[in-house]
Amino acid sequence: MEILLFTLLGYMSGSILYAYWIPKLCCHVDICKLSPDHNPGTANAFTYGGFYAGTAALLLELGKGFLPVFMAGRFVPVNSLGFVPILVAPVLGHAFPLMNRKKGGKAIATSFGVLLGLYPLAAPVLFLAASYLVFSLVVVIDPHLFRSIITFGATALLNFLFTPIVTVSIAFLLIAGIVIYKHAQAFQGEKLTLRLQPISRWHSTRK
Repeated sequence: MEILLFTLLGYMSGSILYAYWIPKLCCHVDICKLSPDHNPGTANAFTYGGFYAGTAALLLELGKGFLPVFMAGRFVPVNSLGFVPILVAPVLGHAFPLMNRKKGGKAIATSFGVLLGLYPLAAPVLFLAASYLVFSLVVVIDPHLFRSIITFGATALLNFLFTPIVTVSIAFLLIAGIVIYKHAQAFQGEKLTLRLQPISRWHSTRK
């Protein structure tokens, strides 16, 4: 019963698209209509809703993934197979929300929230953050669509190699599959570019 309860709670929590509704209600802008990718995500909330709307959306998008997982961890063992759907549910809810399954987002912020909910287990969220940093600052991948696809794929591999809890690795593989699928849906013929950031740029940044 606990597994079913927290899975449903996570899915319902994930289905609330804060990044869409906060700019809509507070700034009277529809980020899905204004943005080229029509994504109800945090980046578009910042771009079209402004700093305060974007910050509020980011915190709530993180929170809707964090809370169900963190609460579930108090009742369901993280290393049990039953914890897999609990981890995946908020991301699934964001990508395919209950009220309109075709209007979901790409679930990046929610994925971070879910992994933060595993606290004190920190490795998975650190792997995801580090992968984004590497592919943004060291081996720079453009556009962002490809960067996210490769980042989530790399993080899934890192989890299987280094995360001690197998169920977390399995759950993140499913999460990565959802995120990659949503990004693939948004593909519009962009070309992948990859470049190494010059070391001199790092030195100048540090100065």
